[in-house]
Amino acid sequence: MERLQKVIAEAGITSRRKAEELILKGKVRVNGHVVDELGTKVKGNDVVEVDGVMINKDIVKKYYLLNKPRGVISSVSDDKNRSTVRDYIDTDERIYPVGRLDYDTTGLIILTNDGELANLLMHPKNKIPKTYVAKIEGLLNKDDIDRLRSGIMVDGRKVYLENFKIRDKNFEKKTSIVEITIVEGRNHVVKKIFESLHHPVIRLSRIGIGFLGIGNLASGEYRELSIKEVKKLYSLK
Repeated sequence: MERLQKVIAEAGITSRRKAEELILKGKVRVNGHVVDELGTKVKGNDVVEVDGVMINKDIVKKYYLLNKPRGVISSVSDDKNRSTVRDYIDTDERIYPVGRLDYDTTGLIILTNDGELANLLMHPKNKIPKTYVAKIEGLLNKDDIDRLRSGIMVDGRKVYLENFKIRDKNFEKKTSIVEITIVEGRNHVVKKIFESLHHPVIRLSRIGIGFLGIGNLASGEYRELSIKEVKKLYSLK
């Protein structure tokens, strides 16, 4: 027997965390009965429905790496009819993005129907490193750099950088291009880091997730992850 939220996640409906929310909202039925308690376990022959749709337990798992363009929503749908990351993947599988990137942020995002992997990559305890390149206003001074290396307070909690380097400085336009690696997953955290230093982010791109790099993927392009890469992602737990 397996926990209900795990079964839902493995069927590619959503992440385990989101599955827990659906259970608590009474959106899940097992053998025709609403189940709204976390920790409920089900057997392999139990019939599980989410929002009235029976889940397919024999789903083929898919994994894609997309270089998200600017002005695209990190979702599977949008009530304002804007482009979503799902629009860029040519598949009939019910996939969804792992985490999110802001509307104006570009770069790497994984889409999959593997709820277990999504949960692993998003869970804070696994500390999956993510690397960003940011163009910021102003030129960083020694005090700024020292603060970055010792940790920055964001919303009352310190953020520590795994890696940091200045790629370029434009003395005429007074802008800098910096690269940072963090394991944080909070919303807008990179922008908030530099706002706290009074160097607002002009442009931001994520160029790495764990060992995965952007490679030759142009904006809007994607590729499937290999079995070896998927296994390596699982090993990050």
